[in-house]
Amino acid sequence: MKAPLLATAMAAVLAAILASSPGQTAPGTGLVPADFEDVTAQVGVHFLHQAPHSSRKYLLETMGSGVALFDYDNDGRLDLYVVNGAPFGDYVPKGTIPEKTGPKYWNRLYHQRPDGTFEDVTEKAGLEGVGYGMGVAVGDYDNDGYEDLFVTSLGGNHLYHNNGNGTFTDVTRQAGVGGSGWSTSAAWVDLDGDGYLDLVVLRYIQWDWNDVWCGPLDNRGYCHPDVFPPISMLVYHNNGNGTFTEEAQKLGLGIPGKALGISIADYDRDGHPDLFVANDSMVEFLFHNKGNGTFEEVGLETGVAVDMDGRTYAGMGTDFADYNNDGWPDLFVDDLANQKYALYRNDGDGNFSYDSYATGIGGTTLLHSGWGVRFIDYDNDGWKDLLIAQGHDLDTIEKSFPDLHYREPPMLLRNIDGKKFVDVGPVSNDVFRQRWVGRGLAIGDIDNDGREDAVITENGGPVHILMNRTKTANHWIGFKLVGHKSNRDGIGAVIRIDTSQGSQWETVTTSSSYLSASDVRAHFGLGRDTSVKTVEIRWPSGIVQTLKNVPGGQYLRVDEPVSAAASRW
Repeated sequence: MKAPLLATAMAAVLAAILASSPGQTAPGTGLVPADFEDVTAQVGVHFLHQAPHSSRKYLLETMGSGVALFDYDNDGRLDLYVVNGAPFGDYVPKGTIPEKTGPKYWNRLYHQRPDGTFEDVTEKAGLEGVGYGMGVAVGDYDNDGYEDLFVTSLGGNHLYHNNGNGTFTDVTRQAGVGGSGWSTSAAWVDLDGDGYLDLVVLRYIQWDWNDVWCGPLDNRGYCHPDVFPPISMLVYHNNGNGTFTEEAQKLGLGIPGKALGISIADYDRDGHPDLFVANDSMVEFLFHNKGNGTFEEVGLETGVAVDMDGRTYAGMGTDFADYNNDGWPDLFVDDLANQKYALYRNDGDGNFSYDSYATGIGGTTLLHSGWGVRFIDYDNDGWKDLLIAQGHDLDTIEKSFPDLHYREPPMLLRNIDGKKFVDVGPVSNDVFRQRWVGRGLAIGDIDNDGREDAVITENGGPVHILMNRTKTANHWIGFKLVGHKSNRDGIGAVIRIDTSQGSQWETVTTSSSYLSASDVRAHFGLGRDTSVKTVEIRWPSGIVQTLKNVPGGQYLRVDEPVSAAASRW
């Protein structure tokens, strides 16, 4: 029997074994089948991303857009915001900013009803959007208790203030965050510890509808990013009065890159949030927060700038989380096929080790192209797994490389005790055999059943709402932090839980992935434990809060203490 046929037969046998024992691990395999149901149509979401394709092969056509899961009206249910493109012609003059010419190009806000269905409230909320949208970031920048939206695009970005009554106001001009150029992902994070969220906005390349012929004379193709110069990010300091000041150069964050993804964590546990930036086809950036209001770029010296062979790659989506439960946040970056996704293990001494080969990720991902990504404990066993939206950027890739594909299923890599990652797609349900042009990805518990769900966008295609129905006897707990001295969302806080199986750590954030924003609530799988012995929260303010014997099976609101009794770092 030929190897591909043998693999297919083995997968079928294994799937049958697992189907007969839902939620259980097949003996000797470490594989627990995932069950994610695509409920998009049945919950009332009908969205089609608009990505015009021209004979000029503008790079913009390939990029897709992001998605956000957030609770904009504080009713305890996650809502959905999807970013959309805009029309443009076959030849576009320099300086053109595409305009949304009708409802099919609008960004869309969907409100979740009590019965789990969604209603389109875009017009009522005032969130139709402007221009060719790219990414979305979620954060309560004015600490009023309502989540605000920042939407990136080509040619100018927009900040929407949540009015707390179901509507949003575009405050871009008065806030001073419009920016320029081609913006991609963005992140809300308090960079200086003053209790207000600052805004980091990535930009991709210096590009203005450049009419450059790339590829053979008889077959024009999309240009490689090497053709275009890099550009620095924009970093806006929150002045605390509704306005922002751009300070990228002042803060040491003005290094030109080709940035697509951003994630945050305190990688050296010095009490200050650090930034990782995924760059396309150049060295990756890790910005160390020096604690005095400035940053230094340390990617090369810490070991996260290139792969194990010293080569750059097309960094796109990224996440910053502790996959081996040792207390030190690790890094994941995905890229294009024939490059291998990158996993960097935090050594705890300020350095990282390239762990793609040792964990099996290198071999598993060699022929795949990844974009949106998040660590997600899909079966609540206490180990962070990886969910990745996939699809190549070139719609003609199969003509040159028959083994590669423009459309790909999402990938779910199960974390085996913090040592190995195994693709469970072949033994999971049909979602992991559907081929999409995957781009953005956000995670969050949409139905509040304790299992993390996901939303994936396609470039030029529909959005997919994936409800996690995985059968498991494992338990869980989640936390919704409310800052008082710290920023209201608690973004940047580090939560540690102690159970009978050991400890886990999570950084509170809405960023990571690609162009997308996830639920701000921190989620932990507890395995067979029904409660947590100890919860320790290290707030951005420096306050350390401890809770004891906390029951699982709930999303617990935790307010930051402000009394003198609270301990500090």
